[in-house]
Amino acid sequence: MALFILACFDKPHSLDLRMATREAHLAYARDRAAMIKVAGPMLGDGEAMAGSLFILEAEDRAQVEAFNAADPYQQAGLFGQVEIRGFRASIGQL
Repeated sequence: MALFILACFDKPHSLDLRMATREAHLAYARDRAAMIKVAGPMLGDGEAMAGSLFILEAEDRAQVEAFNAADPYQQAGLFGQVEIRGFRASIGQL
């Protein structure tokens, strides 16, 4: 198993879509809690939610891509940009 960062940046002016889809997204994440090490919203101006950040433990990048593809936020078209990167914790603990 390896660690990955999944950084998902909302499209501009999409807070209403995020809020309308939030409960489905949270239920999806709860159902996959075993692979989520830490997750939460990224904040923009005025502390408004503007994206999602996950640190995931997965077999490979393909598993992270599948996780993202099935996320209700992704399926609703919320994200304008998604980045997946490998991650190695050097300081602190997950």
